[in-house]
Amino acid sequence: MKKNKNFYLLWEVVPLLIFFGLWEVTSRINLFPEKIFFPPFSQVVREFWYLSISGVLGPNLLSSLIRVLIGFFLGSFSGLLIGIIMGWNEKIDKALSPVISLLYPIPALGWLPLLMLWFGIGEILPILIIFICSFFPILYNTLTGIKNVNKNYIYAAKILGSSDIRIIYTIVLPLALPYIFTGLKLEAGMAWRVILAAEMVAIPTGIGALMMKAESLLRIDIIIVCLIILGVVCLSFEKIFILLENKFTAKWR
Repeated sequence: MKKNKNFYLLWEVVPLLIFFGLWEVTSRINLFPEKIFFPPFSQVVREFWYLSISGVLGPNLLSSLIRVLIGFFLGSFSGLLIGIIMGWNEKIDKALSPVISLLYPIPALGWLPLLMLWFGIGEILPILIIFICSFFPILYNTLTGIKNVNKNYIYAAKILGSSDIRIIYTIVLPLALPYIFTGLKLEAGMAWRVILAAEMVAIPTGIGALMMKAESLLRIDIIIVCLIILGVVCLSFEKIFILLENKFTAKWR
């Protein structure tokens, strides 16, 4: 078993090593006329180290992380709560569905110009964008999950005298969790894409703002550092939700 794990780990690491090696060699042999536009991987690593020890990278990453966590938590919690209410109460579902159907297709960044006029440029702006980005998909996935719960389980619980709150807590939500976690996994990555775009346009701090400053200075190495960090953070968020999903849904699968 341990050998199999080592084999799979090696199988995941080797392609990355090959990719970074090809990157380094391609840049070193001057395949591109201007090396400044395609720096070698070793230069990117050195720049990452310099940005880390100089105190530039940490505060910007922390600013983006705080915005994402606040907006994602508020949006996910609100979407989950309203999704539960709509999934449980058919009348509320019919009343709110037209509004949700109208607003859901609008991209989160489509709200950016309007929110800039309403709230100005400040910390509230990226949090609101993340909130919108997270709210509608989580609501939709929660609603879909609840509607797909076998109604016979609910009828049986009511016959046995369970209250609505107890049915939702012990039957409906556990069976809807796979749908909910699917939404959380998808939106965890999307939240970082959205915050990056919002910071590029309107916010002076954060990973997106750092990338825009690097672009104005033609610092391709800094841009690549930010992109790699973004990829690692998105992957980490996704892995966290996969672990949580396996923990909370294993006995229901």
